[in-house]
Amino acid sequence: MGRILVAYFSASGVTARVASEIASAVGADIFEIVPAQPYTKADLNWLDKKSRSTVEMKDRNCRPEIASKVYDMEQYDTVFVGFPVWWYREPSIIDTFMEAYDFDGVKIIPFCTSGGSRIGDSGKNMQALAPGAKVLPGERISAKASAAEVKKWAEQYI
Repeated sequence: MGRILVAYFSASGVTARVASEIASAVGADIFEIVPAQPYTKADLNWLDKKSRSTVEMKDRNCRPEIASKVYDMEQYDTVFVGFPVWWYREPSIIDTFMEAYDFDGVKIIPFCTSGGSRIGDSGKNMQALAPGAKVLPGERISAKASAAEVKKWAEQYI
C-alpha cells in the first residue's frame, strides 16, 4: 500500500476537523489548501452577488492561488480531497489544486462538508481536471458526524 494524503480547504473549520479525523483513521499525511489571499467573512457572504466567493464560483475558469504546495506529491497513490460545498460543487480553489499536480494513476476520494447540500458533480468536475487520476464520486460528510462514523467511511477506501 502506498502513502495516503488528505488535502483539504476549510472556510469555517468544519472541513478541517473532518480531514483531521480521516487522516488519523487511515494513517495519512495532511495538507491544508490555504488561499494565498485569505477569505474574509465578507468574501464568503454567498448572499452578496459581488462577494469574492460568489464572483469566483460564477467564473468556472477562476483559479484562486494557493499559498503553499505539496512537495513530493508523487509519493502518494491515494489522495482524499476535502472542501465545503459552494454552489453545489467544489470551490474554485480545489480546481486550482487539481490542476497543480500530476495525478496520473492516483486514486482521488473527494469529500465535502455541508449543512445539507450534496457533493453534486464535484467528482466529475475533478476528474476532468485530472484525467489520468481515478476520481471517485465522493460523498458529503455531515458536520455532525462522529469520529467513528468518519473513520468507518474513510476506511472503506483503503
